[in-house]
Order: sequence, then C-alpha cells, then structure tokens
Amino acid sequence: MIGKNSLVLYKRQPAVVQEIDGDKFLIEYCTNPGQETGKKAVFSTQKVRAKDFILLEEKVSSINNVLNFDKNGKADVENLIKEAHELLQSDEESAEKPVSFADLKDLVSSDFDSDGSWFLFSLIEKSAEFELSEDAFKLGRIEFIPQSFEKIEEFKKKAFEKENAAALREEFLKRLKLKKLNLPDDAKFMVDVEALALGKTDKSKTLQDAKIAQSPENAHKILLDCGIWDITRNPYPVRWGLSMQSASETLASPPEEQRFEVSGISYAIDSEHSTDPDDAIAWDGNFLWVHIADPASTVFPGSSIDIAARNRGATLYIPEGASRMLCESCLSDYALGLTEKSRALSFKIKLDSNGAIENCEVLKTIINVSRLTYSKAEELKDSPELKPLFEIARKNIERRNNANSVSITLPEVHISVDKQTKKVSITQEVHLEADEVVREAMLLAGEGAAKFAFKNNIAFPFVSQEKPEIPSDLPESLAGQYRLRRCMRKRNVGVTPAPHAALGLSMYSQVTSPLRRYGDLVAHQQLRAFIEGKPLLDKDTMLERISAGDAAASACKRAERNSNLHWTLVYLLQNPDWNGKAVCVEHKGKQSVFLIPELGMETLLIPAKQTDLNQEIQVCAGKIDIVNLSASFRQI
Repeated sequence: MIGKNSLVLYKRQPAVVQEIDGDKFLIEYCTNPGQETGKKAVFSTQKVRAKDFILLEEKVSSINNVLNFDKNGKADVENLIKEAHELLQSDEESAEKPVSFADLKDLVSSDFDSDGSWFLFSLIEKSAEFELSEDAFKLGRIEFIPQSFEKIEEFKKKAFEKENAAALREEFLKRLKLKKLNLPDDAKFMVDVEALALGKTDKSKTLQDAKIAQSPENAHKILLDCGIWDITRNPYPVRWGLSMQSASETLASPPEEQRFEVSGISYAIDSEHSTDPDDAIAWDGNFLWVHIADPASTVFPGSSIDIAARNRGATLYIPEGASRMLCESCLSDYALGLTEKSRALSFKIKLDSNGAIENCEVLKTIINVSRLTYSKAEELKDSPELKPLFEIARKNIERRNNANSVSITLPEVHISVDKQTKKVSITQEVHLEADEVVREAMLLAGEGAAKFAFKNNIAFPFVSQEKPEIPSDLPESLAGQYRLRRCMRKRNVGVTPAPHAALGLSMYSQVTSPLRRYGDLVAHQQLRAFIEGKPLLDKDTMLERISAGDAAASACKRAERNSNLHWTLVYLLQNPDWNGKAVCVEHKGKQSVFLIPELGMETLLIPAKQTDLNQEIQVCAGKIDIVNLSASFRQI
C-alpha cells in the first residue's frame, strides 16, 4: 500500500513519497545519487503518477536516511545473499522460480529496518546469485530470479575480466606475440583482427598493440597461426564487399500475359554442374530460336529487387557454391526446363546463306524445353534435331574467323568443395563441339539484340573491344594461346555500338544471362519495354546503371579468381604428394613461365635444362603461401 513516506523506485533510483494529491504523488529524490565522497547530496521533488514508480518499502524515515543507511554492525550481507540462494537452489521447485523482494529480504536477514531496503535491494541486484526480472519490473513488481551455478560462474568471470581488463589484455598480447592463444577464451580479443582480414576495416588496435603491421594479409596469417581460422577459410568474397548469401527478396510469379507459343522442343544444353539453366536453343527449319529466361517480366527498373541486383552486379560463383544475384526461389519460376512449360524472352533469328543475321525479332514466348548436358548433346550431334544447330555454329565460327575474330583456348578446371569435410576436388574441363554450339547461339542472340536495339533507337548496353595487336611471330599451340591472351584489350560497355574485334562482330550486346548478370537484365528490361510500348530508360540513366552493375560484377570476378586460387592452394596442402605436368609457354631469361593444366595455374621457375616452348616437364608443389595466394613449384 503506497502512502506517505513510502519508499519507491523512480527511474530505478530511490524516492520517498511526501504527499498524495488524488492520483498524483509528490516524491523527493536525490538528483546526484552517484556523487563523489565528500560532496553534498542534492534533493529535489516532483509530482508523478503511480505508473511512474514501483513500491519498494511501505514506510521509511526519510530519503536522506535511506541513502545514508548505517551499515556498521550489520551482518555480512553478501554471504547472507549467497546462503539464501543456496537455500532456494536446494529446493527444485524454488531453484529458478522468481521470488519477491519482500520474501527475499526476509530470507536474507531480519537485521534490516525499512531504511535499509534500498541498500539490500542494491546488493541483491548487483549480486551474481540473483537477476532482477525485467518482465515483472515492467508490470510493477520487484522480483528476482535465482541463477544457476553455471551462470554465477559466468557472471563472476565477466566481472573479473571487467575489473582486470588492462592486465588481462596485456597477458593476451603476450600470448598473441607467441602465437599461443588460449582458445576459445582469447577469440573475443581477435574480433578486430578478423574484421581487418575480411576487409571490413583497415585498422586493428589488437595488431597495433602487438606491434604487428596492420594489413589484411598479416591479419589472415595471425588468425591461421593462432588456430582461430583454418586453411579452408575463404576471406575473399567478403573482402571484396560481396555477400555469401543469395539475394533474399522474392520475385513475384510471372504475370499472366499474352505470349507466343513456340512449337517443338528447345534444348537447354549446359554442364552437369549447372543448376540455373537460363537459355535454350532450337531450329525450326527457317529460324534459329534462342530462348532466354525472363525475370524482367517482374523485375522492373528502379524496383528494390532491381537495385539489389545492380549492387551485386552478377551471381558470385565460387567453389563453395553460388551466391545469386536474384533469389534462389526464382529459379523454379524463371529458369528454363525446370517445369513442363517455360516462359522466355526469345530471339527469332533469320540467317542468310553465309550464316549472317538477316533479321532478328524479340518475342515473349512459352516453350517446351529438354535439358541436355554437353556430353549428351555431343552424342546426338547428328540427330535431326541437333544437327542443324551444329551446322549453324560451324558456319558462324567461319564467318567470325573471316572477320578476324580471336579465339583463345587455355586449360580450364572445375573446383568443388565438399561442404562437410572441406575436401577440395579439381577436375579438368573437357571442351566439346557442343560447347561451341551453345556459345555461337548466344553470340548470335547478342548480335541480333544489338542490331534490333540499334535499328529501333533503343538505349542499350553495347559491348565492344578494340582490335588486339597480334605479333607476327606468335608461337604455336599452348604457348601461342598464352601470348595471345596477353595481347587482348579490355572490353568496354556503353550506349554507343562499336565493333567487338575479338568476336569479329560489328556490334554486340550480352543478353543471355539475365538471371546471372545485371547488364543482361537491364537489356531485357529495355527490350520488354519496347515491345510492350512502354517508356524506355534514356541513355544517361542506362549508362549510369550499367556502369554501376559492371563495377559490382568486376568485384565478383576478382573474388571468384581469388577464391579459385585459394581453394587450389588448399587442394595442394591437402594433397602434399601431388605432381603433374607443366607446359613451357614463355621464356624470361633463365626463368620460364609454365602452365599447369591439371590445376589451371601458371608458375615461374628455372628448369633443370633448356626447355623449348610447349615442352612438358613434371613438377611438384614447393612452398604454399595461402595468405598471399602464391605457390612455388619445382621440377622433378
């Protein structure tokens, strides 16, 4: 019952009721309760309502006596609190059951008059044995929850660490310099080191205090040396500012709209590793059809999904898996061949007798898709359904070669990581003619889309590349391909069409992967807007968006390269007895550059004797530096 001289908690500090005026209470409280010793307490009064405070004691003498309660001669209250806790813990029913402050006060000691209630409350609240129930406090009740002995030890440990923080940190820094941490306890001191290793910050106070140079590489090495990370930790996607999770916002189901139904079967030909088929091809006797997934039917320019995709730039493919530009769940609606009928944005291409594009139409379609692996398509290359597609590809290669296209073939590998064991597998990619069929169809779609956009004055992401300067003394075979790659110019993306010299095309755009590349998605948005008679993005807006998407996609490519090299080095560490062939591709004085096809790597070493270009030697791995992404090899 709240009356005059009741002790209440107002803003968790003690106050005494002076007067009651209807539903208002005049309370007196100390305005500087944490004042330094020797400083005079300052008191003030204020009118409040009952909802603003909680009753602690029904009657006390004064606020001054409450705050200056004489503790001399009283029992050892802290021990009494422990004894009360042990008594409650001895009874299973009371072990974790909330107990009121009044009951706990009686249980602790009867050696307190009412003026000592605040003193006792403060000790119990600060103790390791009891925790103030916030739920009860919000309802106007003061109750304490007895803590388990495990929680008490944890509380004491944290209190000790807080009280002795400086000394504990000094001991930790000594262990860090020796690279002998006490784990897992010391891991909490290494948070800023991890942040530096992941590129989330450029500074680490821990490394600074330990007098270790602050760099992502040094942070990575320390984390490995101290056992906080192991060699399988891949920091590169995060270091490049990329998410390891796929986009989260769900795409709406494809809209019900008028679509042209393409007769016959179209073929989605891809590697056995593919889980997101986004293109399919067919020949109907008159036209080459290139069907592409149609997420632009629901991903509108400037929408939240569009902006998120722009910020990602592309789907990130690393050996651990894919981090998708669009959400995982969209594949069931938008990938081709995962359902009985697939919706697509299709390029209906008329070819002349030389294989060049006479005309290209862009249509919203419904198609029947059959999925094939490259190897299965290779087996069926002479079938009535696929033979024309192989012939179209051969003719297009010839046409591009006549236009001085440049084709580079270097060894490629597929790297996979077992999610449970972290065991790395590397297999060499085998390129079949079926690969070329798909590639040429995609090039024809890109060329056709570019011509369609140019003809109809559509602001579009055109892709171009300047002509490379190819030396006349280009070596043969792998050495020649290696040197040729170094001659290639950087590709450009802009709103003005220009030749793509490497492809041998007068104009080109990438439109075949809108599920995986933002530039392709923007191209689809423009094409759909045009054929639907809706407003188009202007050139300035288009350039701004494709530039932002291209920058993000470049970060993806760098993270993919770094990740692939990281896991290749992990593979070598997991297989210390590995050896394989290396092919000489360039001479640099006494040293030579060698390609290692089985690993998709190159290395610089001094061979045991003079080695000709394209000559093979056998090598094994030497020093593996996973932090700096480097490996040395030696001839065996």
